[in-house]
Amino acid sequence: MIKIRLLAALFGCLLSTVLVNVHPLAQAQNQNALAKLSPWVIEHTKDNQPAEFLVVLTDQADLRGADQLASKEEKGAFVFKALLGKAQATQGPMLDWLKANGIEHQAFYIVNMIWVKGNLDVALALAARTEVTRIEGNPLIHNQTIVNAAPQTKKPDAIAAIEPGIIHTNAPLVWALGYTGQGAVVGGADTGYLWNHDALKPHYRGWNGSTPNHDYNWHDSIHDSTGNPCGNDSTQPCDDDGHGTHTVGTATGGDGGTNHIGMASGAKWIGCRNMDRGDGTPARYTECFQFYLAPYPVGGTPAQGDPTKAPDVTTNSWNCPAAEGCNSGTWGVIQSAMQAHRAAGIITVVAAGNSGSSCSTVSDAPSFFPEAFTVGALNTGGDTIASFSSRGPVLADGSNRRKPDIAAPGTGTRSALNTGVSNYGSKSGTSMATPHVAGAVALIISVQPKLRGQAATIEGILEDSAFHITSSSCNSSGSPNNVFGYGRLDVKAAADMALTVASPQSQSFSAVGAEGALIVSAPAAASWTATTSDSWISISSASGTGNGTVNFVVRDNTTGNVRTSTITIARRNYTIRQEGLNSGGCSYALSPSSQSFSAAGGSGSFSVTASPECVWSAQNNVNWITITSDNGGSGNGSVTYTVASKAAGAARKGTITVAGKVFTVKQK
Repeated sequence: MIKIRLLAALFGCLLSTVLVNVHPLAQAQNQNALAKLSPWVIEHTKDNQPAEFLVVLTDQADLRGADQLASKEEKGAFVFKALLGKAQATQGPMLDWLKANGIEHQAFYIVNMIWVKGNLDVALALAARTEVTRIEGNPLIHNQTIVNAAPQTKKPDAIAAIEPGIIHTNAPLVWALGYTGQGAVVGGADTGYLWNHDALKPHYRGWNGSTPNHDYNWHDSIHDSTGNPCGNDSTQPCDDDGHGTHTVGTATGGDGGTNHIGMASGAKWIGCRNMDRGDGTPARYTECFQFYLAPYPVGGTPAQGDPTKAPDVTTNSWNCPAAEGCNSGTWGVIQSAMQAHRAAGIITVVAAGNSGSSCSTVSDAPSFFPEAFTVGALNTGGDTIASFSSRGPVLADGSNRRKPDIAAPGTGTRSALNTGVSNYGSKSGTSMATPHVAGAVALIISVQPKLRGQAATIEGILEDSAFHITSSSCNSSGSPNNVFGYGRLDVKAAADMALTVASPQSQSFSAVGAEGALIVSAPAAASWTATTSDSWISISSASGTGNGTVNFVVRDNTTGNVRTSTITIARRNYTIRQEGLNSGGCSYALSPSSQSFSAAGGSGSFSVTASPECVWSAQNNVNWITITSDNGGSGNGSVTYTVASKAAGAARKGTITVAGKVFTVKQK
């Protein structure tokens, strides 16, 4: 192991004094290495005592291509491959060095970093490596999991009604339409879970009705606790505190009887323990994010991850405050993990915190990150803010960002307890408000599966559809504001908005101005508005309720360039493309020109070849062919589509036409 001299004097003298007799080159190298250490690492390794720290590599994966992919499966696969590949390509020499010197460590890929437990000699040796950009501390964080708790009930309360918080979000009106969260998965990052609780077991993805399978459905990031009732590396979900069981119950719980405690009982939940009886660390938090990006078997390795098993949304009620050792560097690690989730189409719902009623108390990561969908707490049953609910604006990172994003019921919330499989009790906190919103995300995906993986769109729908509550407090004016965000969660209004769609997805026009139209399909009571940010598109019928038509005019394009814009309806963008003035004589080619399918149907694609100045649209002529990509483009592009299954009988044929060129689909 490399030994760095003069450490004993490091904390008693100025660095210049310490290094006065060191060769100038060695002095510069030592100074450069020391500059990579966070103050927390220096403080906690003084006298050469061991501490935990995070070695962050300079070379991080580029995830920008993920936003061009259509499906959550494509996004997840891209992100997983990019992150894992980068870590595998860059960490090898450092891992070899750590192994050779018997130094305790753990490699991560969701952030290209390595957790290390070592002394100052180790930290400086690692910092001296050219591939290392910085070394951050891994402080122990003591989370305040709840504000208060009502007396626990050891038997199911004889409640014939739905929990009042759930009623106040209008979730039962969505259930009445047949949507209960089917097809959606909620991931909980918390103190663990009593998975076989009566209200949790039926909704756990690892339960098939007869036997449990925890592979890909559970992970424990607690490896070094002492005296924990769940032990370390638990092979099945276990809750050492009760907080996690309660929160996931509010998101998805219900016993099928009188204890309908969850927002989306038709959804499935999976779990990761990131706290040891409420105590977390940046490494524990990050490990759960890593598991959720691509879940892997119990006892397996992250390289075995399967991004198709990732949740659609995670619910998070934990923090990393500056007062306990977190800083911009450790925040950066957690934020990078959340950015990976967002690139993969996973929504991160986060509690605002319980530090109100003062302003600028949304101050602990991850609540203030732009990647967090941050939830404040209402007094359940009303539209007043809970006194403890943290408020914005955000000062911790200097952004002055507005937070929270939305508010949900968070006082006296009754849900499952970890004290017994039939035990229930009430708790208060933004931790209780947060799973209401995570459950709402599951309901929206159930209502409109095409939104799965579209994090920004789902968040926008929840914001726009919220029951707006105005406030002039905390540097706010009107709605949204720094107390309620956009207002109270209204999942029925959100469902109506999710069901509001228009067609076609895109339209193409020549350089000569022309009229166009979008056909809107919406629930009878759903109001909608069409907007555009470009002056060359003029909308003449911009709003309506229920089904309707948006009429618009595209003005002459007197430039020689293709131009592209969008019309936005219910947070969905519909693309308008127009050729330039001198783009006549365009030619187009499709490859291949046909494809055949069995009766089972399937998916396919073909390429469009055209000059950059040429625009085009694709149109199918039968309803059993569905175009799944943007149905238009400019220049070279591609069209993806699906073919529905058919009963036995005569073969059928359909077409997709692009700029007069015909692609043929045959099905036996």
